[in-house]
Amino acid sequence: MPNEIMTFEDFAPGLEIDLGSYPVHMSEMIEFAKKYDPQPFHTDASAASTSHVGELIASGWFTMSIFMRLQCDGLLNKSSIIVSPGVDNIRWLKPVFAGDVLSAISRVAGARLSQSKPDRGIVTSDVVIDNQQSQTVATLTTIALFKLRGM
Repeated sequence: MPNEIMTFEDFAPGLEIDLGSYPVHMSEMIEFAKKYDPQPFHTDASAASTSHVGELIASGWFTMSIFMRLQCDGLLNKSSIIVSPGVDNIRWLKPVFAGDVLSAISRVAGARLSQSKPDRGIVTSDVVIDNQQSQTVATLTTIALFKLRGM
């Protein structure tokens, strides 16, 4: 179904969607942190050298921003998405460094029709974000409402 828009009916539990990959660039990582998460171990290599990790690491929120880009490019912009009421269980498991290449897989955990709005369904997915060494750096659960086919 490469040219078709994914609708609620396409999200069967167990379906895995490869969201692609994204290279982490030092300048982008620092720029984000300076603006949104200005802790020294995200913004200053010298200060980061004395931190618990010993080098500059990406903000977890930067990692989630990369995930959102992958989610849009790999799924949402090719779907009947209506809205997301949120995410659950964000976990940052390993640090992300400049030079890492992050990839994400979304696995449908559940799908049910909306009880209050018959034109949509609710899809819950478990997401795993790995680095280039197949180490899981973050996980989260997404919740999204999708239109039904023909609606």
